[in-house]
Amino acid sequence: MKKEYDFSKATRGKFYRQNKIQKTIRIDKEVLDFYQNMAEQNGIPYQTLINLTLKKFMVEDGKLTLKSGS
Repeated sequence: MKKEYDFSKATRGKFYRQNKIQKTIRIDKEVLDFYQNMAEQNGIPYQTLINLTLKKFMVEDGKLTLKSGS
């Protein structure tokens, strides 16, 4: 290992890529409670569990059918 390194030509954050964004959404309390409890049982953050659920839907199905007048 060198005693000193020259970073004068280095680029800050060249390989950094932010994968996630912070966004506020409104969800029902019982939905949040469900995901928080399930996440706690599995030892992961509830935001991660919600994100995994949304990704799974996006990849596997990606179609949403809403019934009107219910």
